[in-house]
Amino acid sequence: MDELNVTHLSLTGYVDMNKYRYLYFSVLFTVYVLIICSNTTIVYLIWSHKNLHEPMYIFIAALLFNCLLYSTTVYPKLLIDCLSEKPIISISSCLLQFFMFYSIGGTEFWLIASMAFDRYVSICKPLRYATIMRKSTVKLLLILAWLIPACHIAPEAILSAKTKTCHLNLNGIFCNNAIFTLQCIKPRSLTVLGVVALLDLVIFPMLFTVFTYTKIFIISYQSGKSFRRKAAETCVPHLIVLISFSYLAAYDVAIARMETDFPKTARLIMTLQIFLYHPLFNPFIYGLKMKEISKHLKLLCLTRV
Repeated sequence: MDELNVTHLSLTGYVDMNKYRYLYFSVLFTVYVLIICSNTTIVYLIWSHKNLHEPMYIFIAALLFNCLLYSTTVYPKLLIDCLSEKPIISISSCLLQFFMFYSIGGTEFWLIASMAFDRYVSICKPLRYATIMRKSTVKLLLILAWLIPACHIAPEAILSAKTKTCHLNLNGIFCNNAIFTLQCIKPRSLTVLGVVALLDLVIFPMLFTVFTYTKIFIISYQSGKSFRRKAAETCVPHLIVLISFSYLAAYDVAIARMETDFPKTARLIMTLQIFLYHPLFNPFIYGLKMKEISKHLKLLCLTRV
């Protein structure tokens, strides 16, 4: 196929689009509105209350803001596709979505790792907490969390743009790493970049987080009951978010490796799980499990009634 003729891709991952078009749109629109409202509410509470201007809550606000960005890379295009006669996307837009989706996804793991570091210093080195977790340290961790993933994914997107495309049908509903299956020949350098990105953006931050929380729980187990309760209250929500997002990241990798004869309905259900409930899940975890946020959330609800 002539490379110049390939300008748009067809998204073929939907099941019975003509039949369920308005059902798809209604569900996705409702979930997107809930994601915006729930995440924005918690971010607003943290921003507006000075007693929440601590590193732990700042990282939570950054994580929920990142969830908004993560959702916005996918949902608006999905909603447009639901109302379109044929879901298509230009190659340049597809690569931009690929870049945004994975750089923001990598940021999620780095933010969770930063939160783990903050909890470790707070619980295991409380006397040095104010010295270590200064404003400059928090700012640096936030900058690195967004900058490092972008620097890893950008070369992949640029190299993919220069690689010849031989297929027009993307077996999915958005541009994830399944776009590599459309290339005539996948360059070895692209494979190397993918492995490096997987290690630096997912595996290493996840191992660091697990190691850090393991150390926290070992120390808390050797301490008093009140100390264990404090550790559980602040660490368990972060661990739940880590497990949830790691599970979805594994899903994303698995979907791209599946054979074309894998049932289309099952593939769609698995794809939807990548972005459907996680951004909606986080604000409820932090809003209900974090005592200070929960207190302000209840007050906000009472003043609105």
